[in-house]
Amino acid sequence: MTDAGLKVVTTGIRIPRINSLIERWIQTCRRELLDRTLIWNQSHLLHALREFETHYNGHRSHRALGQAAPLRPLPHPIDAPGESRHLDVRRRDRLGATLHEYQHAA
Repeated sequence: MTDAGLKVVTTGIRIPRINSLIERWIQTCRRELLDRTLIWNQSHLLHALREFETHYNGHRSHRALGQAAPLRPLPHPIDAPGESRHLDVRRRDRLGATLHEYQHAA
């Protein structure tokens, strides 16, 4: 494999679950980003992967975390009925509107 410029990366000895976690991340990345994006070259791919990683860890909700993102806690729930009538939600598009992020305006 070294003649093709590939490098084999082995997982740690005491980390048996890492393969399943990485496979899940790759599936999510393919389904939510790469299946919807035409990649032009390596620099475009690296840029798209960096943007997706930022979106994945900072904004995208995760079921295992109770719909929170890994780097962002859940917002406080809106309990008062009057507060829900005047919500100002802003959308931020990333990667040419492939990824959308929503948040309350201040």
